Amino acid sequence: MFYVKIFFQYMSQYIKTRLQYRTDIFVEFFSDLLSQAINLIFILVVFGHTQFLNGWNRDEIIFIYGFFLVPFAVFSAFFNIWDFNERYIVKGELDRILTRPIHSLFQIILERMELEALLGAITGLAVMLYAGLHLHINVEWYDPLLFIFFVIGGVLIYGGIFIMLACISFWADARTSLMPMMYNISNYGRYPVNIYNHIIRFVLTWILPFAFVGVYPAAFFLEKQEWFWYSFLTPVMGIIFFTISVILWNQGIKRYRGAGN
Repeated sequence: MFYVKIFFQYMSQYIKTRLQYRTDIFVEFFSDLLSQAINLIFILVVFGHTQFLNGWNRDEIIFIYGFFLVPFAVFSAFFNIWDFNERYIVKGELDRILTRPIHSLFQIILERMELEALLGAITGLAVMLYAGLHLHINVEWYDPLLFIFFVIGGVLIYGGIFIMLACISFWADARTSLMPMMYNISNYGRYPVNIYNHIIRFVLTWILPFAFVGVYPAAFFLEKQEWFWYSFLTPVMGIIFFTISVILWNQGIKRYRGAGN
């Protein structure tokens, strides 16, 4: 309960701060919406030349993309650790974090949260609704619950992978380009994995499981029977990767010796 209370206190202060600059929120939302629109246009252009992509039609691909946007929006809101190396290791701000009686990772997540990114989830739901109506998807009573579990699993997968990348800074404090590279790789999870070769499919499933963020859980609602058991692995993969990332983080914190003078 202590951590829950701290979370809502941070959130309250963040909202008060951001509301002082309302125009910035609208600009950021518009830029995100424009980026997502460009991705949708790309899908439409592709399907302007073909009706199916390895067995997937246009509306199914759009539905997968919409689903992907929801966990990605939650991840973007709470796991902004792109500059962890430079800000917390090189500049020494981690020393400040470690003086407080709260888990260091929890503090950094709260410090760097950007709640306006959650607006991307609304866009994702709208895209799913659009595609779902065209596909005539039947919604069962348990689908909203499964949707929430799948989204949480996807967020934990994303968070776990990027926390692991941040942990590299505890052993090598040199600036690296792994974060942007991993972000680009994660984009492959927006599309069905069976359009890639076997090696890429294996990597996106078991090594860097970004396929569990988009295509596998979305395939459940699209009633793709061959992907059903993969979809139910989404929360499991999320728990596994996030747990490993926290363990690595705790080991890295033990190794950390401060910024020096």
